[in-house]
Amino acid sequence: MIYTTSLDSISSEMLTGFFDGWPNPPSQEKHFQLLKNSYKVVLALDDKQVVGFITAISDGVLSAYIPLLEVLPAYKNKGIGKELVRRMFEELQDHYMIDLICDDELQPYYEKFGMKKAKGMVVRNYEFQSGR
Repeated sequence: MIYTTSLDSISSEMLTGFFDGWPNPPSQEKHFQLLKNSYKVVLALDDKQVVGFITAISDGVLSAYIPLLEVLPAYKNKGIGKELVRRMFEELQDHYMIDLICDDELQPYYEKFGMKKAKGMVVRNYEFQSGR
């Protein structure tokens, strides 16, 4: 597995199969756009296919938010997600706060990285789930 923080050799064609279970997933082009517009990104590649990614958005001063961590279903439970999170935390090590929101059943996963449970509020506009 190759891990990279660069999008230089990445194209939208390399982003197939993500957002499993989403009713309105972003297209490969929108997926590539969200990677490009992220503050930080870490990708896992197997040959010329992206098999996992994690993104962060930030003010570049104090705070960062991790909105997405995805691993293709065929590559789950192989340590790829763990390595993506570890590398993203390394990228964000100089930030005061790193936040993310996840479903209750995923909280134990993130606790392994030293994260603490917190309460949050969200708005979801599902009509824009595939991108605007």
